[in-house]
Amino acid sequence: MITPAEYQQLKAFARIDGALLSLLWISSFALYIKGMENATMGMLSLILLIIAPFYAGKRLRKFRDYARQGIISFRRGYAYIVFVFFYSGLLFAIAQYVYFTYMDHGFLLAKFTEIANAPETIKLGINDMMTQSLNEMASMRPIDFALNVLTVVIMTGFALGLPIAALLQRKDIPLNNSNSSTDK
Repeated sequence: MITPAEYQQLKAFARIDGALLSLLWISSFALYIKGMENATMGMLSLILLIIAPFYAGKRLRKFRDYARQGIISFRRGYAYIVFVFFYSGLLFAIAQYVYFTYMDHGFLLAKFTEIANAPETIKLGINDMMTQSLNEMASMRPIDFALNVLTVVIMTGFALGLPIAALLQRKDIPLNNSNSSTDK
């Protein structure tokens, strides 16, 4: 059973790691915006996005080894990852809100419209579908984008938490650590 002190410790580490993960996602989003005009930036954005779950796993391992003396159950590891994604999602959603409220000025929608009207898109026959999606996107408020991002990040945390926690759980004391601690 987890004690209140252990729960506070878990949340404190998760808040810090969530803030760090949100910086990774904010950087990825900034590169995505720049990637609309520069393909290299778009590729870097994709790389940062792919790195995110591995980074979360690295932070869980650090939490396990530093704060939990090398031992962590699946359940505690899963809770940690869910909290990390929740806290990072909050910060990332705030960043999205600020971007769409004060910085975008229709840039992203204009770029998507440009893509929808490109000859390649028309040739593929998806122009009508993209136009309908763009009309829906144009009617969304910045808070709607932020809440959608928050929901997606939290759901991603629930999904990715399963394999990450399963891979990083450790129930026995590592050979190089002489501390004895239990994790129930």
